[in-house]
Amino acid sequence: MGSFFWLMGFCIWVCIFTFCFISVNSESVGREKTVRGSVLIDGKSAIGRIDSDFICATLDWWPPEKCDYGTCSWDHASLLNLDLNNNIFLNAVKAFSPLKIRLGGTLQDKVIYETDDHRKPCIPFSKNTSELFGFTEGCLPLSRWDELNNFFDKSGALVVFGLNALSGKSIMPDGSAVGTWDSTNAESFMRYTVKKGYPIYGWELGNELSGSGIGVRVAADQYASDTISLQSIVQDIYKIIEAKPLIIAPGGFFDANWFKEFISNTTKSLDVVTHHIYNLGPGVDEHLVEKILDPSYLDGEADTFRRLQSTLKNSVTSAIAWVGEAGGAYNSGHNLVTNAFVFSFWYLDQLGMASAYDTKTYCRQTLIGGNYGLLNTTTFIPNPDYYSALLWHRLMGRNVLSTNFSGMKKMRAYAHCAKHSQGITLLLINLDSNTTVETKVSFNSTRTLQHKHKSHSHRTKIIRLRRRKKKSETTREEYHLTARDGNLLSQTMVLNGKILSLNSSGHIPPLEPLYVNSSEPITVAPFSIVFVHISNVVLPACRREGTID
Repeated sequence: MGSFFWLMGFCIWVCIFTFCFISVNSESVGREKTVRGSVLIDGKSAIGRIDSDFICATLDWWPPEKCDYGTCSWDHASLLNLDLNNNIFLNAVKAFSPLKIRLGGTLQDKVIYETDDHRKPCIPFSKNTSELFGFTEGCLPLSRWDELNNFFDKSGALVVFGLNALSGKSIMPDGSAVGTWDSTNAESFMRYTVKKGYPIYGWELGNELSGSGIGVRVAADQYASDTISLQSIVQDIYKIIEAKPLIIAPGGFFDANWFKEFISNTTKSLDVVTHHIYNLGPGVDEHLVEKILDPSYLDGEADTFRRLQSTLKNSVTSAIAWVGEAGGAYNSGHNLVTNAFVFSFWYLDQLGMASAYDTKTYCRQTLIGGNYGLLNTTTFIPNPDYYSALLWHRLMGRNVLSTNFSGMKKMRAYAHCAKHSQGITLLLINLDSNTTVETKVSFNSTRTLQHKHKSHSHRTKIIRLRRRKKKSETTREEYHLTARDGNLLSQTMVLNGKILSLNSSGHIPPLEPLYVNSSEPITVAPFSIVFVHISNVVLPACRREGTID
């Protein structure tokens, strides 16, 4: 009898628990809501102008023995062992036409180049924890350099090469590297490159040696002197070549005082100032997703862009700003975060923010390698961020527009003039888990062409379409990006409800838009990203020297 009452009591408990679970679940569903929002775009003038090949990605030197927190995520993704004959890899790079590729990373300052002046055996990197950066010096064989350039030629890539800036320097016990740069090996390597006719978009000096440095540092005045030497060498080697490579430096973390001194001492020698971004902290951090989904945390990096922009404006230099390397989370990222859908929130927000502060190029760490590659390290299959980068490259034009969103804190909004077409492209990022946002777009501009307006306060003009026959004038193009099955840690990207996957030949799938009636609000689902191409508006900011951006 006692067991009977126990059984009855257990059944009642189960029923109560089940009811509560269903109630909580129903309450959670009930909390899903739709709010209205509005985007105001200032179309009078651009606030920045990016390179047409703004998207850039890196290839690194790390060998398979590079491990972080017990995980070895680099496999054969090094410049020295990457499979350059992989068809997916070739197609992935060709899809950008062109993609800037920055060759460099921590070990670049330990690379020796096999040249006529270097007759020692060309030995690869070897793990040695007592050495700087945990590895011995490594050598780049000329045969491998030939293979790499063959790939770059076939893929149409634009190459930025990071040179060893520590050559000839002595490293002191306090971590400072002193002495002038010994350019002998680098100069011989550059002359071989020119002799072979290999095009180089830019030569970059050093990696993460600015400010306090990572492992080692170089003083700003000495770095400036070394950069001037590089510029002199390039001018000499390329003297009969009209199009000369850019001089790029320092490729390190922004330090206001260090950068100010460096820039002021290289006003006639430096073309591009590069800085690195790993603002999410170490890859082992268990709170990476929380940081990515926190608008306040994302906003924090704006201060770096703002201060670098101010430094350049207050100098007589003509140098421009690039993000030379950005992987978000350092020490190779975090598997199923920095190579998953959720990372596109951080990545695209970074691209939008950098553009708004007149950054000309943004190099993602990495194209392949580690846990933050645009491509899977072993299969070469694109990760979600690859498609985010490709859509940005194809849709976002050079002129950057001031954009403000009102309606929800967790919505991010950026707009550019459209690329290779009329109109504008709007990027909307919804960081909220259960709020759908219906968004209207308005323009604060002095003039809109061939459209009726309804005027409001603050000279805002909401574009109204005339009834026309052409689809482009009655509809807009929308690209909705979501995670497969709603799982933010998925490595599969979904575009407009369709899974993006390679075909049997390893070709990148077409990225096709939805056509939506322009009179309807833009609907942005929870945890989703939307690119919107609105072609039926022409803004003064998008008219540059009589051409459409």
